[in-house]
Amino acid sequence: MAKKVVATLSKGDTVKLTKLIQVKKSAKTGAYTFRSRIVPSEVIKEIVASKA
Repeated sequence: MAKKVVATLSKGDTVKLTKLIQVKKSAKTGAYTFRSRIVPSEVIKEIVASKA
């Protein structure tokens, strides 16, 4: 007989993650490049403010 799989709920601190996509324009060619990374939600404002 097959065993039934039961999902368990994780208990504890979880970190909310956000995908951050940054656009950079090349001074040489004028083309746009995109950089995407996954960062914690708490540091997004700091990252965006430092690049602006």
